[in-house]
Amino acid sequence: MTPENTVLLVGATVKVLQAAKAHGLSVILVQHKNKFTPEQAELADATLIADYTDWAAVRPHAEAAYERWGFATALGLTDPALDVTARINDLFGLPGTSYAVSRLLQDKFLMRQRLAEAGAASAIGARLLVDKQSLLEFGAEFGYPFVAKPTDAAASLGVFRIESASDVDRVWAELEALRGSGPGVGCGGLFTVTDVVMEEYVDGPEFSVESFSFGGRHVVVSVTEKTTGTGHFAELGHTVPARIDRFRENRIVGATREFLDAVGLTDGPSHTEIKFGSRGPVVIESHNRIGGDRIGDLVEAVYGIDLTHYAVGWPFGLVDELRDRPKAVGGAAVRFVESPEATEGTVVSIDGLDELRERSEVIAADALVSVGDRVHPVRDNNDRLALVAATGPTGDAAVKLCEELIENTLRIQVVPK
Repeated sequence: MTPENTVLLVGATVKVLQAAKAHGLSVILVQHKNKFTPEQAELADATLIADYTDWAAVRPHAEAAYERWGFATALGLTDPALDVTARINDLFGLPGTSYAVSRLLQDKFLMRQRLAEAGAASAIGARLLVDKQSLLEFGAEFGYPFVAKPTDAAASLGVFRIESASDVDRVWAELEALRGSGPGVGCGGLFTVTDVVMEEYVDGPEFSVESFSFGGRHVVVSVTEKTTGTGHFAELGHTVPARIDRFRENRIVGATREFLDAVGLTDGPSHTEIKFGSRGPVVIESHNRIGGDRIGDLVEAVYGIDLTHYAVGWPFGLVDELRDRPKAVGGAAVRFVESPEATEGTVVSIDGLDELRERSEVIAADALVSVGDRVHPVRDNNDRLALVAATGPTGDAAVKLCEELIENTLRIQVVPK
């Protein structure tokens, strides 16, 4: 390994490791013990096991790796790894998103403060939760409904909509239980819920913007349409490209670029979630990584852009800048499966996945649970049972195919408790 041709990957999936090797890079992998697989070790040139959510645990490994082998940059593409990755680059003066910028994206209250300071259109009222009374005070100041959610989490974990003062006791109790659960919630047990932000509720349909920044120039690759259910904030589907008019799409693109400038993100991928309602486009949250839920695969199918390939190659000058937004060819969608009729029970069988994967239009067909797992009605993204992603000549056609395949081919049997 030579330092100038070596990347330190934090919490990388097999796909990210494969992209690094395809670029001809040497790889030092820092992986959490709960996320490690033998295939990762086979792809990496060196593998270090550490809790990458804990800077004190990772720093000595990073220092030893830098002294022993050297590396040109550190890269993380999963939420729990982003802050530690930024700290590594700051520590050694390497290129990459700084910890200051990473914190603005990870901590949703800091993000709200920054947008307010910048006078951004996405600035909305926000306060940190102190006690139960602060929920009542926020409702009195900003009105109902409003949202309370962890400042530093993902996958719609612990997001509550407070409709009126009568909801406060229930939401306070649930938030206290979540904060008291300690480490090991969400994203494979890698989140710890501590602070909670209260913010104004934003109405309207939801979208995400998949972007890549090149030295401060933000290229929007895709505006993705998001589908959610009722009674929760879990995401039940995504469609690429979003089925919206050009006026709204241009407003969403403009709001995204304004936001990325405001937080200081200059290089690499970003996944920005936006609602478009009576206020116009409002940023809900953003991340300096590629969108999850197979969004990257949908984008690649429609636009021919492999965002993982770009994310790994750009710090080494191994990919060319995108000069303009790519043109969509066809459509793609992913749809998720909830527990049948909101049943709480045990999964006893999962069938149809192999049949689905044989179809040329299917991008992915994955079970998110196993036989024997206990399941319950959806509260957040971690409660979904399965997904089917597919392509079509249009977004509408891709959505229709996903729904038909879930209805007719995928069979998940849940026995009620």
